[in-house]
Amino acid sequence: MVAACGRAVGYLGLACLGGGAIVMPELDSKEADDRVLPLTRGIAAVIVPFLVVGFAVLYLWPGDTDRLFAWHIRPTMTAMVLGSAYLGGAYFFICAARTRTWHRVKAGFVPVAVFASLMGIATIVHWNRFHHGHVAFWLWVLLYFTTPFLIVLAWLRNRRHDVPADADALLLSVLGARVIAAVGVLALVWGLFLYLLPAAAVALWPWPLTPLTARVLGAVTCLGVAGIGALVDRRWSSARLPFQVAGVMLTAILVAGVRARTEFDPGNVLTWLLAAGFVGVTAAVAVVYWRMELRTRQR
Repeated sequence: MVAACGRAVGYLGLACLGGGAIVMPELDSKEADDRVLPLTRGIAAVIVPFLVVGFAVLYLWPGDTDRLFAWHIRPTMTAMVLGSAYLGGAYFFICAARTRTWHRVKAGFVPVAVFASLMGIATIVHWNRFHHGHVAFWLWVLLYFTTPFLIVLAWLRNRRHDVPADADALLLSVLGARVIAAVGVLALVWGLFLYLLPAAAVALWPWPLTPLTARVLGAVTCLGVAGIGALVDRRWSSARLPFQVAGVMLTAILVAGVRARTEFDPGNVLTWLLAAGFVGVTAAVAVVYWRMELRTRQR
């Protein structure tokens, strides 16, 4: 089963190189108008309610997942991390449903497809852990057994409308893009460790995990591969929404950490490394966002 998961993740990982850098046939220049297709906006709009409800249950009532959710998540920190991902996802898909400009939202589609695919595989692997008689379970199954295909379909259909950067576009620096991409690679490696080696993750993690929750955290962490897209498209207008989504998710996770502080093992060095890492990355996201927005206003 681990080998099968590894092959699936490997195929999906090829898609992560740039949120749109899969080798495909040349795009038709006649279609390169940077528009978002109605299909893409429709899929995004349909997904939003699922994410909003998931966030509300997992983040506002993380101790009631046995009664309200598709499966019993313990402790509350894990539930709130997943809820934070849903909050960021809801924000992303609301923007995707409203925007008319493809390059502003394209970076999020492949990471979401990877996340949803990993969650679907984890559902099959840990099928007996779910509340099969609960309506939330069937909503979960509907979401994760369809979303990977819908997101890939939207990305494949819409990518032909992508356009290159204008000569006067505001770009991330080459060094900045490489650093962002490096963070994305680290997120992918760490996420795959959690997902493919859950027993090892359970043994060292600073709050209690099960193999299922380790894989869920791994899938959430793999969303960070969006950063690799900075190597392919350095436009700030392309990176702006991913930075906003990252800021929303990271802030929500930090607040969750404060709420669930008693669930952490203070004697585990990873507790402090994770805390420092999340604070540092959140601060870096905020600083880069502020500087690039300042440059945008100056231009």
